Amino acid sequence: MSILAQRLSAVKPSPTLAVTAKSKELKAAGYDVIGLGIGEPDFPTPKHIVEACKQALDAGDTKYTVVPGTMEFRKAICRKLKRENNMDYTPDQIMVSCGGKGTLYNLITATVDPGDEVIIPAPYWVSYPDMVRLCGGTPVFVQGKEETGFKITAKDLEAAITEKTKWFIINSPSNPSGAAYTHDELRALADVLVKHKNVWVMSDEIYENIVYDGFKNESIGAVAPELMDRLVTVNGLAKSFSMTGWRVGYAAGPVEIIKGACKVQSQSTTHATTFCQTAGVVALDSSMEFLAERNEIFKARRDMVVERLNKIPGITCRVPEGAFYLYPSIKGCIGKTTASGKKIESDTDFATALLEDEYVAVVPGVAFGLSPYMRLSYATSTEALAKACDRIEKFCNGLK
Repeated sequence: MSILAQRLSAVKPSPTLAVTAKSKELKAAGYDVIGLGIGEPDFPTPKHIVEACKQALDAGDTKYTVVPGTMEFRKAICRKLKRENNMDYTPDQIMVSCGGKGTLYNLITATVDPGDEVIIPAPYWVSYPDMVRLCGGTPVFVQGKEETGFKITAKDLEAAITEKTKWFIINSPSNPSGAAYTHDELRALADVLVKHKNVWVMSDEIYENIVYDGFKNESIGAVAPELMDRLVTVNGLAKSFSMTGWRVGYAAGPVEIIKGACKVQSQSTTHATTFCQTAGVVALDSSMEFLAERNEIFKARRDMVVERLNKIPGITCRVPEGAFYLYPSIKGCIGKTTASGKKIESDTDFATALLEDEYVAVVPGVAFGLSPYMRLSYATSTEALAKACDRIEKFCNGLK
């Protein structure tokens, strides 16, 4: 009899972290691996934020704080949400956790019971469904088709809602597709949600500042304020500020939910790192001028890789509105055989063979609930991306 809990059988290890681990293993063996599997900006954390953290350490800001987060940081989050997202919150409606992932885990654990349904548009971030399953809930997938920009419609959402629906999770801009919902698209979804009082909304906005081509990103709470009493907005410092390793995320929502999520956190991590929260105040309250230059670099990389991929036989790739991922179709590669004799029958076969034969690491679309696609991150150097495109082209040209 296994010592492991039965509920763990429903959960898979993170595919993105698995790809990264395999890449590191090959690198350690001396292979020139180009890792496009993990979503992590290659820019450094801005110096003024690093300096604020150093000053906090020198000042002895290293002790426990309260579970929801320091009052100073929660007030800064309230200011940010009002200033940038046009949403009003008070500090008792804010909780700070160990990263956006920790925030989502606390919220889902605090609210999802066995039998509850959670609507998740696909392609989806890999951890949403497994967090729901760990709580005994049922993830309900609604497919966002490529022809609709990987976004779901109001009609799709309406058809998925049942009396068991507890949450609708929206992630815009999206990981893995980079798709972002316009004002009108959000309004259409909100019109459906307003009618279904049993459905709560979880808006994951971690990529909100990474958008291109003049796209105006909005929070669903600002578009539909009538949803505010059953909306939780999730965000963090990882992507916008290139602070992935700092592990600082936060949620804003009704007091009852925030208290419940804090109760979960009080029995796990207790709180996010104190001095990182102190630096977080500086991050949120200071200028974000650095983002414009970084987004221009991301955009140039995006455009270069999209153009290259669309010239490769068997691959098609749409231009995403935000984030730093591409989600190209590899439909034209399925059913073929590699130059080394491997049969490509799925996007997993494709990703595995690409890593083993050409040392380019991508994540297969099956991990995100929509095949046959692959996700690649362009949050790495232009030189590495160009080399990766060369290798992908060579790989695909060798398919028969």
